[in-house]
Amino acid sequence: MSATPTKTRTASPRSASARKTGVREQAAQTTRDNILKAAIKVFARYGYEGGSVEKISKAAKSFDRMIYYYFGSKEGLFIEVLEETYRRMNDAESKLDLDTAQPIEALQAVIRFVVGYYRKNPEFITLLNTENLHKGKHISKSMRAREYSSPAIEVIRRVLESGQTQGLFRKDVSARDLYLLIAATGYFYMSNRHTLSAFLGEDLETPEALAHWEAFVIDSVLRTVAPGPIRPKGKAAA
Repeated sequence: MSATPTKTRTASPRSASARKTGVREQAAQTTRDNILKAAIKVFARYGYEGGSVEKISKAAKSFDRMIYYYFGSKEGLFIEVLEETYRRMNDAESKLDLDTAQPIEALQAVIRFVVGYYRKNPEFITLLNTENLHKGKHISKSMRAREYSSPAIEVIRRVLESGQTQGLFRKDVSARDLYLLIAATGYFYMSNRHTLSAFLGEDLETPEALAHWEAFVIDSVLRTVAPGPIRPKGKAAA
């Protein structure tokens, strides 16, 4: 008996083409991601003016033309850098395990997160400082900026409403104002830590100093939302 010939299967041109397309798309996404990561570091270090396309492409081990190909312009890249920094904070915040039935503990967790995030991500601080120097003209062109503020305020709103329902928090405090209070106290300390350290004659970045400030912010916010006499608007406390 003669042996039956073994048939060798070959990939169809369509499947081979699909694999090649997938590889190209993966390579393109990797290049884009590397440019974005490099841009975050370069803009944080040199600011918008000093963060040249040449420095970014060199840091990304890419080419200038690829920046224009993927982002359109230096400004387009900077806008995406700002969006990415906000997105990262939102992603980290979404991992918070909050029990709104325990609003005091939940609010403390939110405060620790915000203050800690600013401390652990100095690039976030410097990038926002840079954009504020430009009066927000770049981020105002973003179509996604508002998407990133809404979840943060929504988290605080749910915690605040739970505390108000239980009679633990004042009813005349809004989530928006509470968000600004927490962000301001955390951001200002880290944004100005170098000049404040020189001005006050103490190192504000020691573990003891950072722990003290976090505890102070928590105490301040809890005192703000605590139920008590409501002072008439427009009148200063005696």
